[in-house]
Amino acid sequence: MAYTTINKPSDYFNTVTYTGNATNPRAVTGVGFQPDLVWIKDRDNIYNHQVHDAIRGVDKALIPNNTSAEADYNSFVSFDSDGFSVTGTNGTNTNSAGLVAWNWLANNTSGSSNTDGSITSTVSANTTSGFSIVSYTGTGAIATVGHGLGAVPKMLIIKNRDDGSGHWRVYHASIGATVYCDLDNTGAAGPSSNVFNNTTPTNSVFSLGSDSRANGSGNAQIAYCFAEKKGFSKFGSYTGNNSSDGPFIYTGFKPAFVILKRTDGSANWQLNDSARDTFNVVNKRLSPSASDAEATNFNFGDFLSNGFKIRQTDQTWNASGGNYIYMAFAENPLVTSTKLPATAR
Repeated sequence: MAYTTINKPSDYFNTVTYTGNATNPRAVTGVGFQPDLVWIKDRDNIYNHQVHDAIRGVDKALIPNNTSAEADYNSFVSFDSDGFSVTGTNGTNTNSAGLVAWNWLANNTSGSSNTDGSITSTVSANTTSGFSIVSYTGTGAIATVGHGLGAVPKMLIIKNRDDGSGHWRVYHASIGATVYCDLDNTGAAGPSSNVFNNTTPTNSVFSLGSDSRANGSGNAQIAYCFAEKKGFSKFGSYTGNNSSDGPFIYTGFKPAFVILKRTDGSANWQLNDSARDTFNVVNKRLSPSASDAEATNFNFGDFLSNGFKIRQTDQTWNASGGNYIYMAFAENPLVTSTKLPATAR
C-alpha cells in the first residue's frame, strides 16, 4: 500500500468563511498558515472573484471570472501568519455579507529565479504539496517555463496579466496538451497547438506555443501549477449519466474542495467546498466563471470519505455522456504516512 506524505491537508490548503464588516483593515484568521495564494468571493452579492498571490504582491488583483488585466483594487492588505487582511472594499469585506476564501501555501517567499526553461521564471514552489506560483514574461514564440515542482503538473491555470481581453488558459492532464479550457467562460475545451505546443509538461517545465493569452510577447504572465499528491490532491475526469444516482469519483480522500468543468459542451465551472457545506448533501454552488452570488438549491452530491458522489442531473456536472474534468483537495486523507506493522497488514 502507498501512503500519503501529508497527514494534515489543512497545513497546505484551507478554506475559511467569514462575515464582512467593512472595517479597514480587517484581519481574517483561521487559515492555519501564511498563504501565498488567496482566492476570495463574496457569497451574497454579484461581485467578481479576486485572486491575490505573494509573487505579484498584495495590492495586485486578478479576476478569474473575466478577462480583465491585473489591477490595483486596494482591497487586499497583507498575507498574515494565520490568514490575511483586507479592506472594506466591496467584494472582500462587504458589510454583513458572507464571504469565502480559498488559501494555498507555496514557500512563503516572493519567489526565486528558475532557469529550467527557455524563459527564465520566478517561482514560489511547495514540492511537498505540489503547488507553485510561476511568474514569467512571454515571448510570443514556442518556449518552455520552469515550474519548480519536481513532479509533472496535472493542471495549469495561466493568465496574461497585461491583456485586458485575455482569457485564462487551463491545461488539465485528463484532456491533454492539444486542447485547453478557459477558466473565465463556459465554452467547451478547444483544440489548439498554440497554447501548450501539443506538449505534456515534464517534472521541470511546461511548454507554450505562440498563444498571446499564455505567452504574449513582452507581457507579464502568471501560472498556478498543480502536481498530484496522494492523499492530498487529485486531478481526473468522469463521464456523466444524467441520473440522480450519478457517478462516484474516487479521490482517495474526503474532499475539502472540488472544481469541475464540462469539456465537451458549454457549461460554467462549478466550485464546492466543505467549509460552506459542512454536511451532505453538498449544494452551495459558486462558479469561477461567473460573478454570481452563491446558489443554494442545486443538491450537487455528497463528499464521502474516499471521493465524491454526484446526485443531481444538471448538465453542469452530470449530462448523459458528458465529459468532465476536476481538481480536488483533501479534508482528510484515506491513508496516512504511518505504516502499519506487518502483522496488521
